Amino acid sequence: MALKEIEYKNHKFDISYEIVNSSKDKTIVILHGWGSNKEIMKQAFAKELREFKHIYIDMPGFGKSSEGMVLTTDDYAKIIKIFLDTISCKADIAMGHSFGGKVATLLDTPCLVLLSSAGILTEKPWSIKMKIATFKLLKPLGFAKLREIFASADVADMSHEMYETFKNVVDEDFEERFSNSNSKALLFWGREDTATPLYTGEKIDTLIKDSKLYPLDGDHYFFLKYAKFIGDTIMSECKGDL
Repeated sequence: MALKEIEYKNHKFDISYEIVNSSKDKTIVILHGWGSNKEIMKQAFAKELREFKHIYIDMPGFGKSSEGMVLTTDDYAKIIKIFLDTISCKADIAMGHSFGGKVATLLDTPCLVLLSSAGILTEKPWSIKMKIATFKLLKPLGFAKLREIFASADVADMSHEMYETFKNVVDEDFEERFSNSNSKALLFWGREDTATPLYTGEKIDTLIKDSKLYPLDGDHYFFLKYAKFIGDTIMSECKGDL
């Protein structure tokens, strides 16, 4: 593991990263999902794609990377680009899981790999809709108390900056961003995924001009089981486009 300090919008970020196969010429940048870190991605793919240099990154606010400020998905992508420039590395392939898929899409690499990517709005259950409506009605009571009452377990321990960042990114409609992508895209999805359901992958497949969708058995973390298939498919489908 290494740390690299970068500056973005007058804020300093310590970015934690790890490089595998450092002698290779072509590079794949691998981004984790919300609430995760680079270690799960390395666990899945470190032994695959041996013809590529792998760069595993803890995005700001996750793993061992600092947070610094409230961010949007666009900010995350710009920070990753600055980081890659700082280490003098050009990304040929960007791979992202869940939230990381949105960030990867904005990197504009020749080949894009989405693993159950976020970005397509899904219908919220009635209970969640009621919770949001109540939250808005009671908002004058104050942020801290409301958050204590309403925050789900996965956000309850977030700092104020990360909670605001979460609110910025959780309900983004990325359809236009997917439509504007010029990358060759490989989409891998878990058939039993409930966080980003398969129909959202099918929607992204219709939006990106040059894409292929590979539904696979499993949930949101299906890629832990299918890393070899995903790696082999990337090798066969992307290598000629780099």
